[in-house]
Amino acid sequence: MSAQPAIAPDLPRAAVIFIDAALEAGAAILEFWRNGAPAQSKADGSPVTEADLAANSIILDRLKRALPEIPVISEEAEQPEAARGAEWFILVDPLDGTKEFLRGTEEFTVNIALIHRGAPVCGVVFAPAMGRIWTGCGAKARSGTLAIGATDAEEIAWTAIGCRAESEKLIAVVSRSHLDKATQDWLARNDCGGSTPSGSSIKFCLVAEGAADAYPRFGRTMEWDTGAGDAVLRAAGGRIETAEGAPFVYGKSHEGYANPGFIARGKARGGP
Repeated sequence: MSAQPAIAPDLPRAAVIFIDAALEAGAAILEFWRNGAPAQSKADGSPVTEADLAANSIILDRLKRALPEIPVISEEAEQPEAARGAEWFILVDPLDGTKEFLRGTEEFTVNIALIHRGAPVCGVVFAPAMGRIWTGCGAKARSGTLAIGATDAEEIAWTAIGCRAESEKLIAVVSRSHLDKATQDWLARNDCGGSTPSGSSIKFCLVAEGAADAYPRFGRTMEWDTGAGDAVLRAAGGRIETAEGAPFVYGKSHEGYANPGFIARGKARGGP
């Protein structure tokens, strides 16, 4: 395991590092997206493309140079023990929503998150084909727009975002590729007023910016799938818990960094 930082990382600096890494990785992904990137199957049956691997290389190289003292767990790197017992570590999903990417849709993202004592404290979600980026750092959440293919952070037009108070009739956002019976049952039990399908970690960001009230997910996800979006959500005033109502934590190395089912939500009705 890498040595842990003697003092807490500077969160605003970490956010800048994550943004720059995500922009460069996103530009590389777009080249494959426009020209096609054949997929192969990993051991778990999920798809991986050259775009995933190229983005992963870019991000890991930047993190190694900028934050060498913090261990990194990436979907596309074999580092199962890297964060065991670590107070601080980074989660990377270099291309979240590979199925959407392969279909030619725009709903794929680059995810980078900083975890401290089991909770995401800084994260970046970048949707390069949409020209949208979201960040959550501490208690500050923002969304940004930029020209598609841009790699200069100075070109981002930022807007502060925050969750809305839940509607009487919940509006949910659900997985476009993984809408299962458990999710449909949850929507029915909670008398939702509607649900919108979306891909990748964008679903967290839609709740964070007040476009939806909840994101229920009961199928298998991994910590790198959720960390960055969860950071944005929490910074925007939202919360996430397991399907049983327990706290949602990170660093589950003994479970291979797999997540339980969860519900991500905006502000409670009547709350501050």
